[in-house]
Amino acid sequence: MRAEVRLFLREPGNLFWILGFPPLLLAVLGCVPPFRKANDDLGGIRLIDTYVPVTVLIALIVAGIQAMPPVVTGYRERGILRRMSATPVRPPALLSAQMALHGAAALVSALLSLAVGWLAFDVRLPDQPCGYVLALLLAVAAALAMGALVAALSRTAKIATAVGSAVFFPMMFCAGVWVPVQVMPDVLVRAVGFTPFGAAARALDQAAAGDWPASSHLGILAAWAIVLSAAATRWFRWE
Repeated sequence: MRAEVRLFLREPGNLFWILGFPPLLLAVLGCVPPFRKANDDLGGIRLIDTYVPVTVLIALIVAGIQAMPPVVTGYRERGILRRMSATPVRPPALLSAQMALHGAAALVSALLSLAVGWLAFDVRLPDQPCGYVLALLLAVAAALAMGALVAALSRTAKIATAVGSAVFFPMMFCAGVWVPVQVMPDVLVRAVGFTPFGAAARALDQAAAGDWPASSHLGILAAWAIVLSAAATRWFRWE
């Protein structure tokens, strides 16, 4: 685990996109005057308020879908996992370490986004913190499971990067990066709500407003995490 931490810290690109980019994006958006004005279409809240959970989800998407799969696939491609099978360190331990590292980095980025929103733009902290944490942890689990499936289906690191990029942009849309989920047409809201990050966006919004996240959103997140984890386990190859 210690070696994986050192290797992870030597990747400035991944550190920036997971830890630095989401809070930086929130700071840039918050400097745009219309983002700080109450919006009738959003029920009187500001756009910047809606983008705090969005930037939280961006960190999860980047960590789970774009950053982790090329690392794991690269280990398999270079034969590292095969060589590890002859040592006391088993390959599953390495995969668990990678998931723990990327999940922890995503959670730290989420805390940074919440801090930037609160300190710089007076965005209220979640009124239902327990529900917010539960939704966030389920979203992390779904993101890492999706990344593990990408790694399982990709033969090389380049393919993992390409597949991750193909999944990345639809998931960003579902999280509300380009159009806040709150202002999407009802049909689109229902469709997006069945995706892991669409459900996560709704659950985080509800917890931020002081309500316990709907069981349907939490259930969808849990279902995605379980199904994707099972698929990744079924198709993952160590060699």
